[in-house]
Amino acid sequence: MEPGETPQEAVIREVMEETGLTVTPTSVLGVFGGRAFRYTYPNGDQVEYIVTLFRCEVVEDLGSWTDNETRSLRYFARDEMPPLALPYPASALFS
Repeated sequence: MEPGETPQEAVIREVMEETGLTVTPTSVLGVFGGRAFRYTYPNGDQVEYIVTLFRCEVVEDLGSWTDNETRSLRYFARDEMPPLALPYPASALFS
């Protein structure tokens, strides 16, 4: 989150930057954190994330993303989804 941003504003901005999709958050699917959401950066720094997972409605598809973190974008069926860096529950992702 950027200073002064709400979680809803952050998800709208992040989704736009990383996917090119304009979204509206419609509900909170869950809040996750703790040991299971620990991440070690390449420089050795460790963090434990608190993650709010939003259900969003796509309002517009601008067709491209604006950051260099995204290499490709596609939708996955539940049984085809690759592993994620953090253990988001599939039941929330595919509800």
